[in-house]
Amino acid sequence: MATSKGPDKEARAARARLRAYNARRTVHEHRSKRRVRDNVIAAAALVVILAGATAAQVFFFAGGPGTPVATPTASAEAGACGVTGATDGANTGEVPASTIAEDRDWSGEMTINDVVMNLTLDGACAPQGVSSFISLAQSGFYDGVTCHRLTTSGIYVLQCGDPDGTGTGGPGYSYGPVENAPTDDVYPAGTIAMARQGGNGYSNGSQFFLVYQDSTIPSDAAGGYTVLGRITSGLDQLVSGVVSGGVADGSGDGAPAVPATITSVTVQ
Repeated sequence: MATSKGPDKEARAARARLRAYNARRTVHEHRSKRRVRDNVIAAAALVVILAGATAAQVFFFAGGPGTPVATPTASAEAGACGVTGATDGANTGEVPASTIAEDRDWSGEMTINDVVMNLTLDGACAPQGVSSFISLAQSGFYDGVTCHRLTTSGIYVLQCGDPDGTGTGGPGYSYGPVENAPTDDVYPAGTIAMARQGGNGYSNGSQFFLVYQDSTIPSDAAGGYTVLGRITSGLDQLVSGVVSGGVADGSGDGAPAVPATITSVTVQ
């Protein structure tokens, strides 16, 4: 008599269904683990990006209007040239000799986009800062470098001189201390001053800022900001040609909506 194959057939079907279920369950668990892993990686990447953005913004005006003013770590000296900042630091890299400024005034031109500005530099009051600026200008360092930051609320400056365009680049050296800072923290329109890291008076490099409207910038533990000199003509054209466009993202601090590039800097 022939043996019925019905039960065996059902058993095989049941085993097939179980295998299919287990396979689907394995795929689901794998996908779930991968989603968790991807989320962790994405979160870590976001933290790195935010940290980088924060570091870039710290390069100048670490506090801002309304920030409590820190007590300098060394006695600041005020004189005819303004205020010298804290001196408890050290230069790094091959800093140009402070004698390049020759203890005298320098005149020159800076062209941003098609705007030509005349300027004067005070080599007597800011010998190290002016010497560095002269050295960089004469070497062509600034030619083609962008102005990467514009502030339009409380502090009114256009910041330039970073070869990377990120806010953290420099010439490969840094120097200090702060020289010739205003005694009242007021930087009049036309001021040319050095940008630096908050609280670090020995972090001056190649970045500088042009004040296009009177601004009060609080001093910090390192002092104020080294004033190199001033713009004597052409500031109005810079305001109308670049500043009036505002910040690209519509905020009060960021990349200018009108891209700004230094065409040339000459000094004599």
